[in-house]
Amino acid sequence: MTDLSRAHVEAFLEMMSAERGAAINTLSSYQRDLDDLYVQLKGRKTSLLAATSADLSEYLAHLSRQGLAASSQARRLSAMRQFYKFLYAENLRGDDPTSILDAPKKTRPLPKTMSEADVGRLLARAVEEAAEEGPGRLPRLRMLALLETLYATGMRVSELVSLPVKVLDQEGRFLMIRGKGNKERLVPLSRSAIAALQAYGQARAAAEAAGQKESPWLFPSTGKEGYLPRQVFARDLKDLAARAGIRVATISPHVLRHAFASHLLQNGADLRVVQELLGHSDISTTQIYTHVLDERLREVVEAHHPLAKSAKTPD
Repeated sequence: MTDLSRAHVEAFLEMMSAERGAAINTLSSYQRDLDDLYVQLKGRKTSLLAATSADLSEYLAHLSRQGLAASSQARRLSAMRQFYKFLYAENLRGDDPTSILDAPKKTRPLPKTMSEADVGRLLARAVEEAAEEGPGRLPRLRMLALLETLYATGMRVSELVSLPVKVLDQEGRFLMIRGKGNKERLVPLSRSAIAALQAYGQARAAAEAAGQKESPWLFPSTGKEGYLPRQVFARDLKDLAARAGIRVATISPHVLRHAFASHLLQNGADLRVVQELLGHSDISTTQIYTHVLDERLREVVEAHHPLAKSAKTPD
């Protein structure tokens, strides 16, 4: 029987171009993926038209064994799904063999973070600059307040820059944050964060008394939102990191949020507590930090387990 696989692929690509308006790069990608599938199926003595779900599942397993990234496997599966839906819609097949195939699981990349030493260097530089008298001191005090508050709470940068000025009137060591979905959560402030906010608040009040426009935001800006754009904070943070001798590419407000979570876990905090502090609605989101827990557990076992201790004892 003549194998019309190539002809069916051509018809599929024409449909994707004419009816779906697929871009040239997309069409080329489909072509490559389906050509590779064609070759593999031919080796199994079958064709694109006759392939079963088992054949296609084995093809995906082959890609995994070859070390193809999960994202690339998912792209191949997407091409297969589109192709077999086309065959089914054109009555060239009576079923869709991809309907029961599971997408490959993508591994979540570990979050970028910073060492406690680098965070210490960053904070020390911010403290040093904030103590300098003279022009531009308010922005320097603002940077210290932003940095101390971010590292003390682990809040999202969007939550940080949009804090209302009334937080300066709060007493005690806790801060109420309104996060995603308008949900509120209570987070503790460190003593250094409280001191930085107070110093910034006093300088801000003095600037307003001298004629600066009042604002309902803690970190006001002349932009349309009325508060400091997160991109401006990210840029200023990188500038500070450069002055502190820290590699700029490794730092961002989000990296500091990750550092907050990682350092808490490294020092014994419970994962559920970190979930609450970060404002994650699902514990699975917080579980990207389990590599930190794994390392801490390994260290605990090596330090305290009797067999681990005896293994270190010289003969």
